[in-house]
Amino acid sequence: MRTETTSFSGRCHCGNLGVTFETRLRPEQLPVRACTCSFCRTHGARYTSDPAGRVHITVRDPGRVNRYRFALKTADFLICRECGVYLGAVLTAGGSSYATININTLDAAQVLTQASASVTYDGETATERRARRMANWTPVVEIKEG
Repeated sequence: MRTETTSFSGRCHCGNLGVTFETRLRPEQLPVRACTCSFCRTHGARYTSDPAGRVHITVRDPGRVNRYRFALKTADFLICRECGVYLGAVLTAGGSSYATININTLDAAQVLTQASASVTYDGETATERRARRMANWTPVVEIKEG
């Protein structure tokens, strides 16, 4: 692993939701996933995460954020109510938070050119899903609102 950190910034279209994703992995080393569920397919989402990285999320106006939960209700899917952009998902468990980021919201999304691995999580229990996310998603170090 490299010692220098690469930082990717992104936001929703109107700027209400913002993200900074920090990783020591080179862009070509980052996993890129495309979930096959109807929510992710509809949004055209592609995801990345780094369990050794860090995520900072900013919310200008919390009243303009939809924290959508579906299926097993194990994570908040952050959608801007103003512009409709889906930023990513956050799981909070055991006093810690973990996120996966929708690559399409990153300013430098074009550097993540590797093919998306198609993934299906059907059949997971809520406990299995939380454990997988805690092991594979990026730790959230800050969610700044307001």
